[in-house]
Amino acid sequence: MIKSMTGFGRGVSSDGRIIMTAEIKAVNHRYCDITVKMPRRFAFAEEAVKGVVKSFTTRGKIDVMINVESSEVSDSDVKLDLGLARKYYERLTELKDHIPELSGDISLRLISSLPDVMSLAPAEEDEDHILSQLTSAVTEACKNYDSMRTTEGSKLIADILMRNDLIERTALEIEEYAPKVAELYLARMRERMEELLGGGAQITEDRLLLEAAVFADKSNITEELVRLKSHVAQLRKIASSGEPAGKKLDFLVQEMNREANTIGSKANDINITEKMLLLKAEIEKIREQVQNIE
Repeated sequence: MIKSMTGFGRGVSSDGRIIMTAEIKAVNHRYCDITVKMPRRFAFAEEAVKGVVKSFTTRGKIDVMINVESSEVSDSDVKLDLGLARKYYERLTELKDHIPELSGDISLRLISSLPDVMSLAPAEEDEDHILSQLTSAVTEACKNYDSMRTTEGSKLIADILMRNDLIERTALEIEEYAPKVAELYLARMRERMEELLGGGAQITEDRLLLEAAVFADKSNITEELVRLKSHVAQLRKIASSGEPAGKKLDFLVQEMNREANTIGSKANDINITEKMLLLKAEIEKIREQVQNIE
């Protein structure tokens, strides 16, 4: 299935405690460029997220945004050093035994306020669980993103094939008309010679035929038309292949444009030139559409 490179998708995953939302936005790009933005504490999952996205697409500039919501989860945790608290208690008790004059109780408030008994530290994550939930949200977002790309791709390829048919019809019209070019050239040469030499002058027919033959050889566009029709057939085949085809189509369109230019430069006929301009206009429209295809 031909797909567009542009699209958007959203996915949500919740375990009742944490809600993860993944959003994917993609635009055209020559290669597959993935950027992931998410809370720093989930950085360990970045490559896994990129792996999920790559399983759905091969080209595009893709931005993945991960948002985490929960009233129970914090980026930090409170660490308690029980061993240190006990040593503080023992030393304070020893101090009180040795100096009875000291007043006051050894309280929870006192012990908890002493250095390093309680401290802030990064919250520990269950990485396997987080990774599972995260990839679930990203996968759902990718499916929605892929569905949008498929819909858009169908519209793009329908337009491309319509224009491809028009190019084929125009090429056939040129092919049908092309043999008349040498005949018209010969007729114009005879008229000019008669005007220059006068009605009573003898015109050498062999010389005229030779000039017409040389002109016909120089203006022959049979090979270009054959190649152009071959490119038209190849485009249809690629479009129905079901595989990512953007790069192939881009190259093919360049070749079609090259043949159209050669036809216009060799034919030396106003009617063919007009049709060549129509060919180039449609090829350019196809080229613009191809830039959006994966």
